Amino acid sequence: MTHYSPVAWRLLVTPPADGATNMAIDEAILHALADGRGRPTLRFYQWDPPCLSLGYNERCTDVDEAACARLGYTWVRRPTGGRAILHTDELTYSVVAPADEPRVAGGVVESYRRLSAGLLAGLRALGTDAVQAQTEKIANRRQGAACFDTPSNYEITVGGKKLVGSAQVRRRGIVLQHGTLPLTGDLDRIFACLNVTGLSPSRKTSLLDSACTLEQALGRIVSFEEAVGALVQGFASALNLRLEPGDLTDYERSLAERLRREQYASDDWNRRI
Repeated sequence: MTHYSPVAWRLLVTPPADGATNMAIDEAILHALADGRGRPTLRFYQWDPPCLSLGYNERCTDVDEAACARLGYTWVRRPTGGRAILHTDELTYSVVAPADEPRVAGGVVESYRRLSAGLLAGLRALGTDAVQAQTEKIANRRQGAACFDTPSNYEITVGGKKLVGSAQVRRRGIVLQHGTLPLTGDLDRIFACLNVTGLSPSRKTSLLDSACTLEQALGRIVSFEEAVGALVQGFASALNLRLEPGDLTDYERSLAERLRREQYASDDWNRRI
């Protein structure tokens, strides 16, 4: 286990928001930190209404927009990579820290490993037998449009099934990593809002075979608040953090409003591919 010197980070638990707002807030925290007007931050949040998020390089044609509208879902393009995620009945976390911070040091895979220690400790505190996946030999096999199709290196699995999916971006000397912990519900719902023409029934079934919710892992429903409490404890203990509850600053709110308006709610961004 890696040992770190103690340090204080800000803890944010923000109200549920739409997809464009959530992505704008994450990026605003990154820019505020790069501008010398922010703090390293661990954030937890939810999505309202449910939202399909696409990875940075995914095709917008993967979205079945008519189905999303019929179901009351929105969709947005993330600043991070990876594949599509349907955000509903879940906890989402984000970490924003300088790239030279020891807890995110190294390349993408190494920083995944370091931050996953906090997730792992929190999930074990809830009673799961979660482990870090090490899947170099299988990570690129049989991947489809859905993020939970296959675990990546150092993502969290339970009984061989992916439980937490994460993605990362690095800009201006700052690391932003965010990820999804499904709390309950049918993971197969994502197929209802993707264009999956030609996808065989066995490929749809494979998502359920390779991923699970926290409810499935524990045999009970865990509330957002209980999950946040456990993960706060996990990050604090595994990464030797003093997590200080706070709020977005006026500067961050202003940045987020502009990023939402000019980027994440814009067709120029969401339909750029």
